[in-house]
Amino acid sequence: VGYRELVECVDHTGAVRLGTVMDSSEDAVMVQVFEGTQGLSLPDTRIRFLGKPLTLGVSAGMLGRVFDGLGRPIDGGPAPRAASEEDVNGKPVNPTAREYPRDYIQTGMSVIDGMNTLIRGQKLPIFSGNGLAHNELAAQIARQAKIRGGSGDFAVVFAAMGVKHDVARFFVRSFEESGALGRVALFLSLADDPSIERTVTPRVALTLAEHLAYVRGMHVLVIMTDMANYCESLREISTLRGEIPSRKGY
Repeated sequence: VGYRELVECVDHTGAVRLGTVMDSSEDAVMVQVFEGTQGLSLPDTRIRFLGKPLTLGVSAGMLGRVFDGLGRPIDGGPAPRAASEEDVNGKPVNPTAREYPRDYIQTGMSVIDGMNTLIRGQKLPIFSGNGLAHNELAAQIARQAKIRGGSGDFAVVFAAMGVKHDVARFFVRSFEESGALGRVALFLSLADDPSIERTVTPRVALTLAEHLAYVRGMHVLVIMTDMANYCESLREISTLRGEIPSRKGY
């Protein structure tokens, strides 16, 4: 289920759509398609199991570009030339081998920098509610963030999950007008995209971030919004698989 079994669904016209195995039993396999299912009928659809996980072609050329939740360009430009193909499930990391977090990331927001300082290598959750300007805050951090007194290139990987079209346009316009888009890789999974794509988006974003950090030696800030939409997708998929809902919610 962890996007480790990639599936090709070929309809009667020969069009290919990617999917992943959601569940399986002795006599049936449940496949979730990443794209729309229009035109896919059981008698006329051929399924091919590729025997490999979902991968992403990563490179530094992805900075300054806008992608969908699966890492496909949606800004009208060609697909960036990939330096390598990486498994979106990531690799295990020895927690005792990581360096002690020390470098200060200046966000330009005094309440964060002064009272809840963001250190490179740490996570900073921002809790919000309906009607509050969390999208504007996330965009402002992405525009202004930098390593205080640090050396080397700095990049931002921005993942938006389940956002509306006007919010997606706001993010793109905000980065373009400020000139920050050149150091930002923007992944947009829209509200009308499949739920399964929304759960892949953080993995895709982190796959690129790890390549930029560990292979290219860059300082990378990853921003993800909105985690509530991500959790909602997990709940939808859990219901589809017939799992018992948790009393504690998500």
